[in-house]
Amino acid sequence: MAEFCVAELFSSINGEGTRAGQLAVFVRFAGCNLHCSYCDTAWANQRETEYQRMNEDEILREIQRTGITNVTLTGGEPLLRGGIEVLLETLLSDCNLWIEIETNGSIPLEKFQELARRKTALERLSFTMDYKLPKSGMESEMCLENMGVLQLKDTVKFVCSDWEDLKRAEQVIEEYQLTERCHVYFSPVFGKLDPAKMVLFMKERTLNGVNLQLQLHKFIWNPEQRGV
Repeated sequence: MAEFCVAELFSSINGEGTRAGQLAVFVRFAGCNLHCSYCDTAWANQRETEYQRMNEDEILREIQRTGITNVTLTGGEPLLRGGIEVLLETLLSDCNLWIEIETNGSIPLEKFQELARRKTALERLSFTMDYKLPKSGMESEMCLENMGVLQLKDTVKFVCSDWEDLKRAEQVIEEYQLTERCHVYFSPVFGKLDPAKMVLFMKERTLNGVNLQLQLHKFIWNPEQRGV
């Protein structure tokens, strides 16, 4: 049995991605290996962060208690947690659950895709993977091998701070033909880049297959509010 440091476990709506607007249970783990310039959950990565120790069965029971079938594992960085494969096996044992893992792009994904294949649950496990652009300060940490294991159900998210980030995102999309491999999203750093400028960029470049997304939580609630 594994044990996890859970900073938050709550139900809300998905604020981003292919299931945006749908109810979801969020399991936020403490700790991350990256330090992005714009991180909006840095509090979850501090040494003094408060968390609850939970094992995989306790997490599953809390999720099942809500009756909600979308589950988002986030952080921090969920794939760094020791025993994460055990948790995924436990969650996938409930055939009603659809698991989305929000990952920062630095962790190899192949073994987790293989786990889902073994459990015949490939469609119920998806990744929303960041590609960290230059203004994040973390582009050098990206695991580029992941581009070869992404599937149609998965998502690559580019969080953009400025026009230069947008241009770099376009280069990555073209280099790896991402719009043919998976879902692709542009998201502005909240309060930093005007979404209208992102739309202008997309129009100028005719970026078919790229989706603009805004973080719904930050428009519905106070941007600093937790547990929503």
